[in-house]
Amino acid sequence: MQAAITIGGNEIKAGTRQSIHLPLPQFYNYSPTSMIVHVFHGRNPGPCVLVSSALHGDEINGVEIIRRVLGHKSIDRIKGTLILIPVINVFGFVSQSRYLPDRRDLNRSFPGSPKGSMAARLAHVLMSEVLPRCTHVIDLHTGAVARENFPQVRATLNGNRELEEIAKAFNAPVVLDSPLRAGTFRKAAHDLGIPSIVYEAGEALRFDEVSIRAGVVGILNILSHLGMIRKRTRRKEHQPLIAKSSQWVRATQSGIARSIVALGAKVSVGDELAYISDPSGGHEEIVKSSVAGIVIGRTRLPLVHEGEAIFHIARFSRPTAVAESIENFQDAFDPLTDTIESDEPPVVS
Repeated sequence: MQAAITIGGNEIKAGTRQSIHLPLPQFYNYSPTSMIVHVFHGRNPGPCVLVSSALHGDEINGVEIIRRVLGHKSIDRIKGTLILIPVINVFGFVSQSRYLPDRRDLNRSFPGSPKGSMAARLAHVLMSEVLPRCTHVIDLHTGAVARENFPQVRATLNGNRELEEIAKAFNAPVVLDSPLRAGTFRKAAHDLGIPSIVYEAGEALRFDEVSIRAGVVGILNILSHLGMIRKRTRRKEHQPLIAKSSQWVRATQSGIARSIVALGAKVSVGDELAYISDPSGGHEEIVKSSVAGIVIGRTRLPLVHEGEAIFHIARFSRPTAVAESIENFQDAFDPLTDTIESDEPPVVS
């Protein structure tokens, strides 16, 4: 039997489940607030996996993903420990904002400080109370407002075989080998020697059912890969492939953009991606792809300025194989099919 752990002054014994409220600064009207941390502490020793969401308060897909994981029967008999934090940036979540009230980005404020800005203090709560107890981190994100991301895992591999296996085990169709950025939660975990991945899918302030379903299954896949829950079988296989780089295609002029390619589409150099016209329709330019690869992100707002990033394209050595993997992925997670194990009807947004 594994030993008890303590988070926020609360002792969690082996074989128990607790929901802990970590105190946060009050709102300016003196309303109290806290960060809710759900802990499943198994009877038998094993890894300790943290799944976190809403570091950016408007990225809500992850909140629904964690809600569904919380209700999944397999985690009741978990080996090791699973820590789930559905809303880290409580202040941004309440105000439907990416940022904290002082406009700071929490995901650029790690490792934080107990005497710094609000962002620094929230980061310090995670660094002192939660992260040191973890062996692995899965951080859930979406695109920003009016920007959508195709389901993808991001990790800084650098030849780290263990991290690559974890990233692939999630089983998103795309794994983007992306560099670490100073101040991010992923960088803070890396500095502590904790393997961490980011799951990016959907857009801010929107539920995307495919992204949510893929996120739930991805988390369970990793728990299975680590031996924390029973081995899972996959009904449809799609082999995740690694992109070593990506590039944004930018607007060639200001105006109204009409996109003609979808997320997940395979594109070649010179392929037409969008048309940009002035409001009166007097002048139009064609936006063409400058690289070959897969569209993993795009703007959803038709109004663009010259130089604005409008398509994010990941580059692969075998783009055709990735396109086939994406087709299998989309078939597997289509909310109109019955291929995904779930006790709930899909959410329509």
